[in-house]
Amino acid sequence: MKPLKTGATFALTVMLFYALCAMVWYAFPEPFMRFMMALFHGIDFHALQSGKATLGGTVYADVVLGVWAFFAATFFAWLSAKLPPAM
Repeated sequence: MKPLKTGATFALTVMLFYALCAMVWYAFPEPFMRFMMALFHGIDFHALQSGKATLGGTVYADVVLGVWAFFAATFFAWLSAKLPPAM
């Protein structure tokens, strides 16, 4: 694995999936909340719906997740190359 390529690929993947998730939530808020509750074993996420979501806030969160994903995957690929081969 090439660390920078792995980091960039994972960052773009995370950003794309976050954007898709945000679009589905915007288009279908109640079914999406039911899905999230089922996915997370019944945790009620309705308290997080403040009605104050903005496009700017969504883009900001997407960029932050992308930066985090880039560094996490870059480190993962670098560390993977440094560890001895699997048994």
